[in-house]
Amino acid sequence: MKIIGNILWLVFGGWEAAIGYFTASLALAVSIIGLPWAWQTCKIGLLCLWPFGATIRRSDSPSGCITLPLNILWLVCGGLLAFACHIIFGVLLCITIVGIPWGVQHFKMAELSLAPFGRDVLLNF
Repeated sequence: MKIIGNILWLVFGGWEAAIGYFTASLALAVSIIGLPWAWQTCKIGLLCLWPFGATIRRSDSPSGCITLPLNILWLVCGGLLAFACHIIFGVLLCITIVGIPWGVQHFKMAELSLAPFGRDVLLNF
């Protein structure tokens, strides 16, 4: 069922969302300063490619206290907009019974787009 859900997700907009996140990642990676944020947009882009079966968990890496300021800067510079877009699409999809699984995936992406630093995305194929 995961495979069918992911294929339908890709056909009906997941591919475009992933391309948007990867394009933003490339734009951020042009400067050395934007590399940490480029990696985070890459994580969200990967989640956009294969959301069904993917899990988000706290990272085991010893990043320390730097994640809080990076998440705040992320939130101010565009994370809040991405969060709002995913919440709006999730609510719109959950209006219908058929769209609920896809709405739940948008809520998963909203969680990650709110504070991506310190979290890992595990894609389960």
